[in-house]
Amino acid sequence: MHASRLSRRAVLAGTAAAAALTTVPLLPGRALAAGPTAAAGQAYRWRTAVMGGTGFITGVLFHPSVRGLAYARTDIGGAYRWDDGTARWTPLTDHLGWDDWNLLGVEAMAVDPAHPDRVYLALGTYSQSWAGNGAVLRSDDRGATWSRADLSVKLGANEDGRGCGERLLVDPRDSNVLWLGTRHDGLLKSTDRGATWAAVSGFPGTPSASGQGVTLLVTAGRTLYAGWGDGEGTSGTKNLYRTSDGTTWEAVPGQPTGTAAKVPVRAAYDRYTRELYVSYANAPGPNGQSDGSVHKLCLATGTWKNVTPVKPGGTTADGSADSFGYGGVAVDARRPGTVVVSTNNRWADIDTLFRTTDGGRTWTSLKDSAVFDVSETPYLKWGADKPKFGWWIQAIALDPYDSKHVVYGTGATLYGTRDLKNWAPQIRGLEEASVRQLISPPVGEAHLISGNGDIGVMYHESLTASPSRGMASNPVMGSATGLAQAAAKPAYVVRTGWGDHGNGAYSNDGGQTWAPFEAQPSIAKDAPGPIATNADGSVLLWVFVHWDGTKYAAHRSADNGATWSEVSSFPKGATPVADPADPTLFYAYDTDTGTLLASTDSGRTFTARASGLPSGDAQFELVAAPGRSGDLWLSVKWNGLYRSTDAGATFTKVASCWASYTLGFGKAADGADYPAVYMVGSTETITAVYRSDDEAKTWVRINDDQHQWGWTGETITGDPRIHGRVYLATNGRGVQYGEPV
Repeated sequence: MHASRLSRRAVLAGTAAAAALTTVPLLPGRALAAGPTAAAGQAYRWRTAVMGGTGFITGVLFHPSVRGLAYARTDIGGAYRWDDGTARWTPLTDHLGWDDWNLLGVEAMAVDPAHPDRVYLALGTYSQSWAGNGAVLRSDDRGATWSRADLSVKLGANEDGRGCGERLLVDPRDSNVLWLGTRHDGLLKSTDRGATWAAVSGFPGTPSASGQGVTLLVTAGRTLYAGWGDGEGTSGTKNLYRTSDGTTWEAVPGQPTGTAAKVPVRAAYDRYTRELYVSYANAPGPNGQSDGSVHKLCLATGTWKNVTPVKPGGTTADGSADSFGYGGVAVDARRPGTVVVSTNNRWADIDTLFRTTDGGRTWTSLKDSAVFDVSETPYLKWGADKPKFGWWIQAIALDPYDSKHVVYGTGATLYGTRDLKNWAPQIRGLEEASVRQLISPPVGEAHLISGNGDIGVMYHESLTASPSRGMASNPVMGSATGLAQAAAKPAYVVRTGWGDHGNGAYSNDGGQTWAPFEAQPSIAKDAPGPIATNADGSVLLWVFVHWDGTKYAAHRSADNGATWSEVSSFPKGATPVADPADPTLFYAYDTDTGTLLASTDSGRTFTARASGLPSGDAQFELVAAPGRSGDLWLSVKWNGLYRSTDAGATFTKVASCWASYTLGFGKAADGADYPAVYMVGSTETITAVYRSDDEAKTWVRINDDQHQWGWTGETITGDPRIHGRVYLATNGRGVQYGEPV
């Protein structure tokens, strides 16, 4: 969403930004357990709570040799395979675990036209120093199973340029040869189907630590073309190279220059007319583009032609500058001269797809006649009467077996059409939300309310259909920063987040409808943070943290957000926790000093209780056990798990696990008098999802090696009405919920 700040898709500039972003895990060196171990795992069935996409689709690839087979990649949520028979996407990378969190971003993918069951993925989310190296997965069964080759370089699937063309390619002359373009390490080559990789000597592009490097790889016949993102758009700095023998490279003669052709974004080859179409922009995108163009190269003559549908830089009806770049490009495998391209970063006049049937002489905007049906994913209206055509459109694909089947990715979904007029999300099975907060209400229609990056809060009246109310509105917010429910008054729920029309709201019907706070502190617009409500809903505590990590004083309201007063004794930046049984009690854990503070006067003042606890990590998490007063649990990552039964006066380390990242509670087992405890943590050598039915004396692992979802350390909660059901937040795979088989 354009107005959303602190998006999970923000490109991180360094370790300071990483520390400020709670959705990026901060991991230590690997350690091994030396204490109690978990019991044998219990069989669980895991499913994804349906929202419908919600994230940036960075690439879609129809298989040229198999009808109905396609693959999709995302910036942080893994890869998927499309099954035309069931009209669903199947996730292919959920097996990647905690230590491999950086591999959930897919930089590129490739298929082999000569071997329909082969598929390849280049994985790596960030290329910063704190992120791990990339990897290439290869499969002989369409992604059902994988072999893995770790790389010695980093990839950047959630960085600028993530919507550029595929950087991974099977050589058309030899299926054993693969090419991989990197951002900072030039061009790599494998001669053993991706098992090993080596740098290509003689490739003309000079990589740098801050550049884009290779932006695309595409074949035209038996010639390989490579786009280079670090040219300056001048005749002296080329941005498109080719090789016909796999050894000798040259800059493509006559290639376009200028700001509008600075970065080659995508390319597609029309084998009938022997023409290569290339989309360009003045930046790699998806943000920051203000100029662009589309050109085609006639291979028979070696001549270039500018076929740009609309030149950026005009003026819209309201006088705004119509600046944008070009993004996706796809050719029709059945009809010569038929091409579809997309604009990108066109906020004033809204992005569109242009289609030509005469090789670019004339173009038609598909937006102008588009009819949308988003009834299956109502959130796409974003609180308005109808959805936008899209934004961040850099992925386009044309079905090689159906000329009217076009799909395009946006920052939130994948739209598809079968007649070039009627469009609907083609998104079933693809869930990419970055989840921040979870509530499982004890009463009401919904068993789940989620707070998410980019799409705010959702009320899940069903787990198998996208919420019918869409995003929480009045006001609409982007990324959620806080979500809380009054324990003794569950109809009262509050939320906070990034937005331009208010940053806090309350609900008196359990989260179904909302109203904005009558007032909010002045800092709220620039630094909305977590919020808590006490047990009876009479007091609110709101914390403020800027996206850059700057912490501000917390504020208190005792009149449902009509007025606010500063709480100077509350530790800045801490997450407030309300006692679920006593409305006068609040808690806060100061992660800077390792001190537990408490308030006994409904949040007016806070005083220190236990001290000397682990410190130095803003992701340490304090939770209160439901239905009890003063029963606190403190997850401090690889420092372990601590518990207090005296409202934070003292804490005892729990011996049954050596690491705890997030903890929650659900309905007690039959015959038990304490809620079931759910945890993402470690009792052995791996980080996994666990349940305890005996107050954390023993644990049973409830996920398995095929259901790991990368980093899962944000939040977890059980269902207070169904024993065994658990809801797990992921960073790019939505809400996963599990139940015993």
